[in-house]
Amino acid sequence: MMLQKSISFLTTRHRLFGLMMDLSSTKRFRSEHVKGKKIAIEGNIAAGKSTFIKILEAECDEWHIVPEPVASWTNITNESNEAAGGNLLKMFYDDIHRWSYTFQSYAFFSRLRLQREGLPEKLSKARNPVQFFERTLLSDRYIFASNCYESGLMSDIEWNLYQDWTSYLLQSLGDLKLDGIIYLRADPQVCYSRMLNRGRKEEKDVSVEYLTNLHEKHEALFNTQSIETHDSLSEIPILTFDCDGDFVDNPVMKREMMKKVLNFVCVKPSEE
Repeated sequence: MMLQKSISFLTTRHRLFGLMMDLSSTKRFRSEHVKGKKIAIEGNIAAGKSTFIKILEAECDEWHIVPEPVASWTNITNESNEAAGGNLLKMFYDDIHRWSYTFQSYAFFSRLRLQREGLPEKLSKARNPVQFFERTLLSDRYIFASNCYESGLMSDIEWNLYQDWTSYLLQSLGDLKLDGIIYLRADPQVCYSRMLNRGRKEEKDVSVEYLTNLHEKHEALFNTQSIETHDSLSEIPILTFDCDGDFVDNPVMKREMMKKVLNFVCVKPSEE
């Protein structure tokens, strides 16, 4: 078991190094050529992000969804040895003290890479393209990583290291500014029930207390905005939806939500 963890750690470190090299390449100048808006979809675990994203996908041909890179987290490999990695997300939940820093570091890097990519080819000729990101660097740093530290899952030195290199990257990279955030607000008990119903194996040991801690941080960041953030992540407009209720089978509620989203991204709603 220890050998497997050691191999997984080395593989993860190799992937992080590769991502850092990518970010320091000529891609840093890509922001001059990127057009369109970048909107974040934020919310607690099982708040309804996946469901909301499916509704967004069906709303407009000029909208593109960028989901969380869960596939990367659950299948850590490298080119030389595809069997050398593992499911980092499961390792994190199975031994959260051991893997908090490693997982949060890789989550930040993998999300950063997605957020810096340009528009997909299908939107290259779109007049008003919008990219919707399932979570962003904001929640990575100020909710999930911060919660790990405050819960004693990261040591002081790990937290200081994490803050140091994430601050450097945020300051050095100029194409990370979001045009807006859509916050899906849901009671942690509702999230817990939904999480149990969907039955993802990586989440089987997630407690309602953990979800409550995350909820409080989501509220502080996106509702009361009482958390001081990096300059590159500040002063972003926020649209909030109450997602305690089931909006999937409620066409009136879905239509009203989409009208607000269309207005939020400055696109005129279609007449129906």
